[in-house]
Amino acid sequence: MKILKKLIFILPASALLLPAATRVDFDHAVNFSNYKTYSWLKVEAGDSLWQDRIQRAVDDELMAKGWMRGPTGGDAAVSAIGSTHYEQQLNTFYDGFGGGWGWWGFGGFGTGIATTTVQNIPVGDLMVDIFDGNTKKLIWRGTAEKTLSGKPEKNEKKLRDEVRDMFKKFPPLAKG
Repeated sequence: MKILKKLIFILPASALLLPAATRVDFDHAVNFSNYKTYSWLKVEAGDSLWQDRIQRAVDDELMAKGWMRGPTGGDAAVSAIGSTHYEQQLNTFYDGFGGGWGWWGFGGFGTGIATTTVQNIPVGDLMVDIFDGNTKKLIWRGTAEKTLSGKPEKNEKKLRDEVRDMFKKFPPLAKG
C-alpha cells in the first residue's frame, strides 16, 4: 500500500527541551515582614549587559513588593548568578520502512534508514539568593531555568517573566 511508502517520524523538539522551571525555597522560621530594605552583594552573568538586566529585573520585583534598595547595609543582602549551559537535543528521522506488513499493520522495521541529528540548545540558569543583612544567613533562594532564543530581546522578556514568577509569592507569609 503506497500510503505509507515513505513515512517520517520527527521527535518533537519540545518533548526533549526543558520546560520552564522556577523553584523557590526559604527559611520557614524567618519572619519576612521584618525586612524592608536590601542591598546588592553581587550580580554575576556572562557579560555586563546581562548583569544589568538581571539586577533590574530583581530590583523591579523587590521594589514592587515594597522593599527599598540601598547602597549598603540593607536588612537583606541580595546575590544573583546567571549562566548558560547547553542541552543536547536528538532528532531522529525514519525513512523507508519497507518490507511487508507486520502484525501491527506497518511494514517491518529492518530495511529503513534512520538519520539522527544533534542540536545544542542554550538554556539559561538564574539563581537569586537573599541573605539576612546582619547574620549573613541564607533566608530565601529562587532558581529559574529556561530555553533561550537567538534574540537578546526575546531572552530579556524570558528573564523578566521568570523573575516575576520567582517572586510571585514573595515575601513568604510567616508561619504561626
